[in-house]
Formats: sequence, C-alpha cells, structure tokens
Amino acid sequence: MHDVPLWLWTVFVVTVLVSLTVDLLAHRRAHVIHFREAAAWSVVWVGLAVVFGVAVFLVVGTTAGVEYTTAWLLEKSLSVDNLFVFALIFGYFKVPRAYQHRVLFLGVLGALIFRGLFLAAGVAVVSRFSAVLFVFAAILLYSTYKILKEEDDSFDPGRSIAVRLLRKIVPVRDEYAGAHFFVKEAGRRVATPLLAVVAAIEAADLVFAVDSVPAVLAVSSDAFIVYTSNAFAILGLRALYFMLAGLLDRFHYLSKGLALILAFIAVKLVLQASHKTISTAVPEVPSPLSLAVIVIVLAVSVALSMLRPLPGQTGPTAPPHAAGSTGDEAAGATESEAAGSTSGPSPSGQAPPADPRDRAEPPPDAR
Repeated sequence: MHDVPLWLWTVFVVTVLVSLTVDLLAHRRAHVIHFREAAAWSVVWVGLAVVFGVAVFLVVGTTAGVEYTTAWLLEKSLSVDNLFVFALIFGYFKVPRAYQHRVLFLGVLGALIFRGLFLAAGVAVVSRFSAVLFVFAAILLYSTYKILKEEDDSFDPGRSIAVRLLRKIVPVRDEYAGAHFFVKEAGRRVATPLLAVVAAIEAADLVFAVDSVPAVLAVSSDAFIVYTSNAFAILGLRALYFMLAGLLDRFHYLSKGLALILAFIAVKLVLQASHKTISTAVPEVPSPLSLAVIVIVLAVSVALSMLRPLPGQTGPTAPPHAAGSTGDEAAGATESEAAGSTSGPSPSGQAPPADPRDRAEPPPDAR
C-alpha cells in the first residue's frame, strides 16, 4: 500500500467533479458529435490522466507512478470492447445520434460508482485472501480463450436483465421523446426507450467489470492506484467512442492483442499469488515490465491492423446504423438524418410506426 496524502485524494475528486460538470455544460444542448469535437475531448481526457499521473510520480513515488500508468493504459485498452458494445446497443435501439452523448454520460456516472464498489471489494478480498488471485487468473484465462476462439456470446441488448427488469418496473413506450427519459401518457408516467438504453449500457459495464477488476488488481492492490486509473480511463470512453465508432472494424488485430494482454496479466496473477501463498522464491512480474508488454502489444496490434487490412477495407469503415458518423463528412447530412431514427424496438418486438417530422419537438407533457 502506498502512502497517499489526503490532499491528493481531494485533488482527484475535485478534478473528476469539475471535469464532469464542464463536460455536461458543454453538451447541455443535444447535438451530433463529430470527429473533430470528439478528438479534442479525447485530448482533454488523456491530458488530465497524464497530468495526474505525473502528480502521482512526484508525490507518491516512482513505483506508484508506474503502477498508475500501467493500470490506466490496461483499462484504456480493455475499454475498446466497450466501444463495440456501445455501437451494438445504439444500433439495436436506433438511438438518435444527437442523444447518444447524454446516454453515455449517465453510463459513465454509473460506471464510476459501480466500478468503485467492485474495486473496493476486490482490494479488501485480495488483502485478506491472496489465494483469490488464482480465481482472478482463471477468469482472465477464460476470457482469453473466448477472444481467441471468437466465441459469439449472442449479446442481445433488449433481453439483458437490466432492460427486462426496467420494463417490469415501469412501462416503456415505443417512441423517443427528444432527450427525455420519462413522459406522461394518459395521466401516467412512462419511460422512453432512452431509459432502456441507459439500463443496457450499465448492464454491459457490469459484465466488463468481470475482466477489468481482476486485471487491474494484478497491477496493484492499492485502492488509490486502481480506482484513479480506472476513473480516468472511464472518463475518456465517450470521446473515444465518438472518435473511433466508424473505425472499430479496421483494428481487427486489436482483439488478438487484448487476448495476449489478458493472458500475460493472468500469468502475472498466478506468479503473484504463488509468491504470496506458496513460496517467496517464486518470482513476480515487475510493474515496468507489465507496462512495456502492454505498450508493445497494443502498438503491434494497431500497426498490423493498418498494414494488413481486411479484404474490402480500402477506406474508412461505415459506422453502424444510428451509431453516428465519426467524421466531419456527416456535417452535410440533413437535420433529420443527424438525429437518426426516433423509434426504438417495441416491447412487443414489433417496430412501431414513426414520422420523422415528429422528432423536431418533444411532446409538451415530456418531463
């Protein structure tokens, strides 16, 4: 455990709160986020993470700084899987592109809360029962197997537990009502599909935590390191999605690279657990080596993807329907095209009729 001064925790909390507030104010008007805006915000989030990392180096020490950087980069690389699922969820529910940022903003808030709870529990368990690291290693090895075998989990956003539970608690209408999550119909309060999308996003993050939490605990068991690195990686997810949504398929070797990283982290966990529970003679993988492996694997994966594109990939990959274009070429689209479809999947499974002109103004009774 590192000796982290209270004021550095305070700086972290204030930085996150101020950043979220500025981001919310900057996007208070629903609009389509194009590539340049997303790239600018990505620079901001990466810059904040790097500056905070420098502070960790200077205040807490070199070891803590290396662990923070490794954990942040690891979480950032694993979050690429989240981007694919975001695109799938937005396409399934036909989320208007102008409202996708608001959904992801709430998704990030939920992720910060739930990831914090999971990490706190993980740190507490590891500090008392080192043997649990073997279980974490097994989880990561299984994830590696699934990635390499390209097993199809047949993820269906509409049938996720969170969405089904939501529909049991509150009626969900078939059509969107602007950026509203609830409207009143016939005197009763009903949810719009946008709330179902938030539920699906949160459920997906809980699934990703199964890989993320064991992986980051292999880098460090210090609560400050694991949570701050995760938080800064999560904060940049939205901008990263809007910047890369239309290009995800081009990085086809990245999944293999992530599998190698997970396998490496699993081996690191096994050695770490063996060192603590079996014999101190068992060597541990030093953090600088972990950082070097992650950087090299990611760089090679991206380079191979660009040098060896899949057949037919001669230009930028078209983004998924309703996931939104990530380039500024979308600026020439009509306003209705920029907003996307306004009707989500019907709870009964039938696509409801929708008039695109109805998108301009939400119902007067929307809340």
